[in-house]
Amino acid sequence: MRRSFLILILVLLSAANGNAQAAVPAAIKIVRIIIDGNKHTRTRVILREMALHEGDVLPADSLDAMLEKNRLRLMNLQLFNEVAQRTGNNADGLDLFITVKERWLIIPSFILQFADRNFNTWWEKQDHDLRRATVGVTLTDKNFRGSLEQLAITAQGGYIQKLGISYVRPYVNQGQTNGFGMWLSFSQSRQANYICDSNKLLYAGLYTGPVIMQQTEGGVSFIFRPKYAIRHIFQVNFRDFKVSDTLLALNNDFFYRNSTEARFLEFFYRREYNAVDNWSYSLKGIKAVTQAVVRKGFGGLNFQSYINLEAGWFFSPLHKWYSSLIFRGRAMYPAKQPYYFQGGLGTQTDYLRGYEYYVIDGGSYGLLRFDFKRELFNNTYSLPIRYFTALPIRIYPKVFADVGYIDGAAEHYNFLGNRVLYSAGVGLDVVTLYDIKIRMEFAWNHMSQNGLYLHFNSE
Repeated sequence: MRRSFLILILVLLSAANGNAQAAVPAAIKIVRIIIDGNKHTRTRVILREMALHEGDVLPADSLDAMLEKNRLRLMNLQLFNEVAQRTGNNADGLDLFITVKERWLIIPSFILQFADRNFNTWWEKQDHDLRRATVGVTLTDKNFRGSLEQLAITAQGGYIQKLGISYVRPYVNQGQTNGFGMWLSFSQSRQANYICDSNKLLYAGLYTGPVIMQQTEGGVSFIFRPKYAIRHIFQVNFRDFKVSDTLLALNNDFFYRNSTEARFLEFFYRREYNAVDNWSYSLKGIKAVTQAVVRKGFGGLNFQSYINLEAGWFFSPLHKWYSSLIFRGRAMYPAKQPYYFQGGLGTQTDYLRGYEYYVIDGGSYGLLRFDFKRELFNNTYSLPIRYFTALPIRIYPKVFADVGYIDGAAEHYNFLGNRVLYSAGVGLDVVTLYDIKIRMEFAWNHMSQNGLYLHFNSE
């Protein structure tokens, strides 16, 4: 009797376990998507960016991962402070409910830029001279008419005076794959760098003197985005640069053939593959950008072509630990160009950490960056302000190393070209409200020089 009772219990448990397993579906279907909180942003724009769509069938055990991927995609629009998601049962599957909290739609970006390449150069080498500061404002509607259109107007004064306007409409067709843009700007300055000597920029002109450089520029672009992570941009620009005889007397190779004016057409193509988790500060994923430029001059420039490459691999070897490898490079033809069109390492994002005080002119170059960091702090604080509902703060201490090489110009005692450059250091990254990034880095370079450097962008 006891044995029969035990067998009966085992049979019932087995049947119950089988029923429980059968109750968990192997796949689930997204039946409806309901979006709330988008008072300005059109629903079709949000649906275009999502990883999940009505009618999708996916493995049940992948739902949480797909919801997080979906949230990150919507945050990458940089239109929302928060994205909340929940699911509800439906007779045919699941309904997905998404609630967004929109950012401040018209964002005035107050401009405080220095004539120098980075904060340290301005603070240390230029004795934090406020006359080298450019101040102004760019009034940007990043979601004009709720369709992800961008309309921006810029007005600035100080070291560089500038007026500019730009408009981008990313989608003009029903499939939301084609778009266009246009832009126009005028700028002038009373001082400009005219040569790179000993890997340092030398400047001509007086802060209160006559204007020595003027730039008039404009262009139109066609945008093709067939998939979420892929974008093609085709652009045609016209640029007209003028300089004074004073500047030309200091460097007769400033423009082509001792000219005081450079006018040229620029044909520009850019391909982006952006499969990272966060477009503003990436921790996981792959990014690859190719950019090709061809310039044909009508004076002051003969011919120039170059290709820029950028590739980044971002991964997490352990929980809350992150690493990245980023390559940037350029191939230029012809290698020898007038000074103004030469460029190289030491400007914008193409520089080695630890070499912030140096500029290395040249043609082709390559740069490799390595970072290893840990998430030390990650929290979001609620704020009782409509367009500032959340204050995120993330902190990442890190170690890093850079290596690079440039086919550099040998004249004017520029000693950092045509040799391997390398550096290493430790740092701290802070990421906060509206994708503001602060990087504090202590670096050593191959000349045994070291210093603490401050930047306001990601690697």
